[in-house]
Amino acid sequence: MDMKLLAVFDEIYKTRSVSRAGENLGFPQTSVSLALGRLRRRFNDQLFVRTGEGMVPTPRAAMLVPQLRQALELLQSATQQQVEFDPASSSRTFRIAMTDISHLEFLPALVNKMAKAAPDVRIEVLRITSETAKLLEAGDSDLAIGYMPELEAGFYQQKLFEDGFACVVRRQHPRIGERLTESGFRKERHVVLTASGTGNEIVEQELKRRGTRRKVALSLPTLPGVGNLLANTDLIATVPERVAQTLVKIARVKALAPPYRIPDFSIKQHWHERYQQDPASRWLRSTVAELFLEI
Repeated sequence: MDMKLLAVFDEIYKTRSVSRAGENLGFPQTSVSLALGRLRRRFNDQLFVRTGEGMVPTPRAAMLVPQLRQALELLQSATQQQVEFDPASSSRTFRIAMTDISHLEFLPALVNKMAKAAPDVRIEVLRITSETAKLLEAGDSDLAIGYMPELEAGFYQQKLFEDGFACVVRRQHPRIGERLTESGFRKERHVVLTASGTGNEIVEQELKRRGTRRKVALSLPTLPGVGNLLANTDLIATVPERVAQTLVKIARVKALAPPYRIPDFSIKQHWHERYQQDPASRWLRSTVAELFLEI
């Protein structure tokens, strides 16, 4: 039995999907189906049965897993072979979980860079939710990017940059000039962004520590559209500094330093240990890291 068959067996077992196994291995789906047929004939067993939950292993397949994985690891170690990833010819789909903040600044740059380096690679964007950790573990998400302190433990991570906060108001605000005072911050009406990754909890904690309350007039679960909202109202939004810089470019707003010192926070990329050595995933992570150096 060659290494390709062992790799196909292991990937179908992990992903519960023939098509996903092909994507991860860089094989056409037809090749994976043919390899599965060979495996079935070899062991005289279906090995994987299609259900509503995907390709579920038979008892025989479950029993074979530890032995075949050991054989695969021994072969890889002995031959030092590794599935290579060529971005220029790959048609793999990368699933990236990200926050609304990433949509504004990072996503356009990623799409442009992919178009040059990997024209046939597809990106599927997922929302950061309470299920993101499970998606990373299951292989349903290759990477998660943003401010996600809940993913600190049990996952690999790389810091991309530090960010602070800024207050954003419309350019012709009737009461706020080039400087926002503590009094103005308390008196004006605020819009609070509750979307994951906006760091609102950091702002709330610091205001609570100082005994300061803001007059919240509106709470928003998403970031897109906030620039137009601020440009046409007298509301204030306290957002990550890089978001504020982007809003200044696309809307009639201005960014001011908050009247209080709010702690900075880290934007990171997170991935599960199963993809630590995967060549395609390593390429994706290095591409993301390079982009944040360029932005």
